[in-house]
Amino acid sequence: MPNIKSAKKRVIVNKTKAQRNKSRNSALKTAIKKANAAIEANAADKDVLVKDAVKKIDQAASKGLIHKNNAARKKSALVTKANKA
Repeated sequence: MPNIKSAKKRVIVNKTKAQRNKSRNSALKTAIKKANAAIEANAADKDVLVKDAVKKIDQAASKGLIHKNNAARKKSALVTKANKA
């Protein structure tokens, strides 16, 4: 455990940010999985789920959770898969 006040604060801040990142990353993965499942099942609400997943991907990229090129690749793959179905 750190002794310096600023180091103690960094521990707390890093812990908070790690929890926030974990939550956002989990929500992102869940949205992508739901969209993929809807596409494969040819569900009626697949367009809504794909749109939601694309939104989550954009949010993750803007918050620095994933790189912008990674976000572009994920969106492209998802939309391409949806268009083929």
